[in-house]
Amino acid sequence: MIDMDGTVYHGSRPIPGAVDFIASLRSHGIPFLFLTNNSCHPRSHYVDRLRSMGFDVSPDEILTSVVATTRYLLDNRPGARVYPLASAGVAEEMASAGVNIVDSEPDIVLLTFDRTMTYDKINAAYRFLVDGAELMATNPDDTCPSEVGYDIDLGPFIRMFEQMCGRRALVIGKPNTLFLEMAADIMGVDPSDTVMVGDRLYTDMEVASRAGAHSILVLTGEATLGDLEASGLEPDHVLGSVADIPPLFDRRDVDV
Repeated sequence: MIDMDGTVYHGSRPIPGAVDFIASLRSHGIPFLFLTNNSCHPRSHYVDRLRSMGFDVSPDEILTSVVATTRYLLDNRPGARVYPLASAGVAEEMASAGVNIVDSEPDIVLLTFDRTMTYDKINAAYRFLVDGAELMATNPDDTCPSEVGYDIDLGPFIRMFEQMCGRRALVIGKPNTLFLEMAADIMGVDPSDTVMVGDRLYTDMEVASRAGAHSILVLTGEATLGDLEASGLEPDHVLGSVADIPPLFDRRDVDV
């Protein structure tokens, strides 16, 4: 299970060795899924983005927090009226999958990483929540890596709505183990037989710890060695980048 932002690319630039890493997984017959909390775009966007950078990937090998949230809604809240703070493409993806997307009287207000966020959207969501709608969110990330640094992600907005409405949001993405369990189910394996590869402690490494999965922290994104020491988390491996993973495949003293 492979994170994307900060793990295999920065913005539109692949991390050196990342394309070869995916090719190595295929050559060794190791199944994989890209797991991303990024909920800014529909899955097709990430397929096109990865392919444009040279990654050999199919739509079935990408699980976004939007796709996971859609599955959760269809399985656990069938027919629920959902008001999403989301881009048009994300809302359309969810609607085409069968989620009942509405703009009034929702049962659920769903927060996503919405770069089209407006004050009117925020106020509409707030009023729906005051009237009793359930609060859900795709992911808890505070920032999203870009080519020029980091952008504000969804986490601060979740906390704003929680404070204003006096309730906690149900967050589907990492570190909720539901996300990793969905991915393991898609691959037909137990979570304990998977490896989470990522650059973030409070999402990637935390979800692996909670779900009993193996973990590899790469230092190409957000987390530093200092952050790791202060976190109390203990990944199975800490590597410079995903380019350092293939040499582990043929070592008999390493469990990957």
